[in-house]
Amino acid sequence: MGEGPVSLSLRGISKRFGQVKAVDGIDLSVGQDEFLSLLGPSGSGKTTLLRIIAGLELPDRGTVVVGGQDVTRQPPYRRKIGMVFQNFLLFPHKTVAENIIFPLRMQRASREECVERLGWALNLLKLKGLEARYPNQLSGGQQQRVSLARGLISRPTLLLLDEPLANLDRELRAEMEVEIRRYQKELRIPFIYVTHNQEEALTMSDRIAVMRNGVFEQIAPRVEVYQKPATAFVASFVGQSNHLLGKVMQCAAGQLVIDWKGRELTVPCNETLGAGEAVRFMIKHEDVQLRAMGRASRDQAAFNRLKGKLRDIIFKGQTANFILEIDNGCELIASGSLRDTDVRAGDSVLVEWPQTAGVCFRDKP
Repeated sequence: MGEGPVSLSLRGISKRFGQVKAVDGIDLSVGQDEFLSLLGPSGSGKTTLLRIIAGLELPDRGTVVVGGQDVTRQPPYRRKIGMVFQNFLLFPHKTVAENIIFPLRMQRASREECVERLGWALNLLKLKGLEARYPNQLSGGQQQRVSLARGLISRPTLLLLDEPLANLDRELRAEMEVEIRRYQKELRIPFIYVTHNQEEALTMSDRIAVMRNGVFEQIAPRVEVYQKPATAFVASFVGQSNHLLGKVMQCAAGQLVIDWKGRELTVPCNETLGAGEAVRFMIKHEDVQLRAMGRASRDQAAFNRLKGKLRDIIFKGQTANFILEIDNGCELIASGSLRDTDVRAGDSVLVEWPQTAGVCFRDKP
């Protein structure tokens, strides 16, 4: 959690829709200056949880505390929470200025307060000069900034964002990721951001809460979620990984020796496992290195090394994916820079990665 006092606390939050457990016993604390992302696939419960925080859904059980006050049964307008939606929800018949100050009008703020806060929001969101335009006269990025300005105009105690970049093209999305992170750091209020896009979560967040089936699989700083996933689901969902199914041969000193289709690998041990157990070892594409046969060898004791053939190269701009056929008949993918790789499709190659890289979990049916 971020430094400073707790701004939001969820205690035992549960919500059912019929027989479906949308949220199941969630506990969460969010710091006053923290950017937290709720990351997960569709149907994982993240939007339901956001709506419960906002007051748009009532939990079946549990407590929502904002700024030290129990707001579980309070209506949304009493919670001092801002919200930004995926579809912007701008009034087409209102100007930019009218859209932004709409929450203040609903609160019966004075004209002077509306003018002062509008100027603040226009400066923060780089919207000066667009006050008299209508939504259909704005670009997608400008519409999103208007939506953000409307969410912030009341100076909420926290801001909720429900997949706000989903309708933007890739270039605009990348630009807005940087901008949203900047706004949060300038304002020093908590942002809770719902997304299924791991790149957005990794770019902007201080912490990431990975959700599946209404529960948290892992809550941790973004680097830890990426590098040290707590479960096989997190390892699979965050980043691009190879999945190697094998059996444990032996376990010692925090490492496993596994048999992968006739090839012996030494891998980190993430669970207590015994000889003969089926395991799933996951190694990220960027951790797999390849080089031409005959190149100077590294210390074999510290690396898993396999022979294979480079079947194809998928160009992805600054990097490429290298599709490899290992000599046990299985496929691996490595990623890296074409500039640093002197091999071509059809070449025989050596494939290697550190024995400390990757994660290994019991393979559950």
